[in-house]
Amino acid sequence: MVALAAKQNSVPVVSVTGMFKLCPMYPHEGQDTLNDLVSPSSVVDYGEMSDSVMSKVEFINPVHDYIAPQLISLYVTNIGGFQPSYIYRLLSEYYHSDDWESFE
Repeated sequence: MVALAAKQNSVPVVSVTGMFKLCPMYPHEGQDTLNDLVSPSSVVDYGEMSDSVMSKVEFINPVHDYIAPQLISLYVTNIGGFQPSYIYRLLSEYYHSDDWESFE
């Protein structure tokens, strides 16, 4: 949601990560399969759930989140900073074509 708000307000989003964290495979199944959910107890106390308004709220607490590539303005990696359009080429240079078979 932060990346969507940034796009709406024309604020650039910079992603800082190591190249080893980026995968050459596209998530064909959509973003829902990439999120691991945990208990919302770290966000809200269960004692507050007795409130009539709070009991109608659905809490989703992901461990990590999928950010669509078109929302990122710049990727800063361990080998430098790159525009999103160049990441695909970097991944093809970083991973050998034989490595791609292990992702399937």
